[in-house]
Amino acid sequence: NATGSAPIYAARAWVNFNGTGTVAIRASGNVSSITDNGTGDYTVNFTTAMPDGNYSVTVSQPRHNYTTASRTQLNHVNATTTFSTGSVIIESGTIANGSTTGTLLDYPLICVSVFR
Repeated sequence: NATGSAPIYAARAWVNFNGTGTVAIRASGNVSSITDNGTGDYTVNFTTAMPDGNYSVTVSQPRHNYTTASRTQLNHVNATTTFSTGSVIIESGTIANGSTTGTLLDYPLICVSVFR
């Protein structure tokens, strides 16, 4: 139970899924399915649509065992100005430090949270 005067906002959707091989949801809330769009590229489909495209998305996965120390995790949502109300596209992978391009990778554990 939370205390204090700051407001509390519940997640509108969340999912924990296997992003390798046959993509599979382990556990979720308000997520009907995951679409595998290719290596490191997924669409999270909502059971009930968001009220608008002005929501916040957090993506995470475990640290990757890099072959070099000069790489950084890459997690982001694929949208230019607003999100779709029925789904969100997320991408995961790594990026070389100082680079402007990354490498998309499949991960065995990916977590997504959506707040509005």
